[in-house]
Amino acid sequence: MNSKNISWILRLIISALFILSAVAKLYPSPYFAISTFEVKQLYPLGFSEGFAPYFSRILIGIEFALGIAILLKDYLKKITIPATILLLAVFTIHLSYTTFVSGNAGNCGCFGDLIPMTPVEAIIKNIIAIGLLVWLFKLLPADGKSNFWLLKSVGLGCILALFMLAPIRPVEKVMDEPTSEIQENLGVVVDSTSLLTNEEPAAAITKDTVKKVAEKKTEDAPKKVKSGYEKYFPGIDTDKKILCYFVPGCDHCMDTAKELNEMRRKDKNFPPVYVIFMNEEPEKIPTFFEFAGTKFPYKMIDVIPFWTELGSGRDTPGVKYLWNGNEFKYYDGINENKFNGVEFKKLIKKPYSELKK
Repeated sequence: MNSKNISWILRLIISALFILSAVAKLYPSPYFAISTFEVKQLYPLGFSEGFAPYFSRILIGIEFALGIAILLKDYLKKITIPATILLLAVFTIHLSYTTFVSGNAGNCGCFGDLIPMTPVEAIIKNIIAIGLLVWLFKLLPADGKSNFWLLKSVGLGCILALFMLAPIRPVEKVMDEPTSEIQENLGVVVDSTSLLTNEEPAAAITKDTVKKVAEKKTEDAPKKVKSGYEKYFPGIDTDKKILCYFVPGCDHCMDTAKELNEMRRKDKNFPPVYVIFMNEEPEKIPTFFEFAGTKFPYKMIDVIPFWTELGSGRDTPGVKYLWNGNEFKYYDGINENKFNGVEFKKLIKKPYSELKK
């Protein structure tokens, strides 16, 4: 195989690597994926909430542009290859620092949520890519006649395309009030058709029912503590509750919400479910609840507070099992610690004496 064929194979591999990296950062939806990238990668580096949305789109646009430019002959050795090596080197330095400070844990975000990679795996991938680029640089002849405007147009076009695909929108203040205190304590939530999800008529909520709930609360239970979630849902620190962290456009979140609703329909003693939504694509919330089969009481908070509440190194969907404000289980993400319905059904049935062991 001659050097020309080898150089084209290398160019195709590197191009695919960068384009895949850019596309993956838009999965499963551009708004959600870019916001996740900003919070996990840019904010820890000191980027402000106002500047990060612009920088993230520019950076992903550059990845797209480099993936295309590596296939063009224009200024390939003078601009494209050196710029690509520089970008990979910057990523590698950042990942090395992150690994040194936080360890080799979690998804580095190089391929978004599409292909999870640890920081060390990403560093190895970058070093290999840099090696291929150096090899390509040595194989290629000197640049011939080049069109700088074509290269410039590709770069600007890719960046502008990102802003068109995921335009920066003003924060929408969308919040929904939780259900009444009686409904919260009983685990009854009214859906969009005003029917009770446990199929009891509203008149069934009587003094006797409330009395039974009160008697139930006197059973062996953990000491009541402040969870910090009363600011969102008054009464959440009383009795057993389920708190979820969802994103309106997240398919995995929708599946988890639907599974929780199915579990609740089959068990009238199932704890009430509350949802904290990230303020991304709020227009999808009706579709979210339609898919889930019910409407849980929810609050919507901005992107940074959402990820702060979710916790460092955690991902959506998040599901917490609370009892009198005490956290006994926290599922998150779609990997090892993802929500397990079979396990969860057994967990909420366990008495406090078993949970505290």
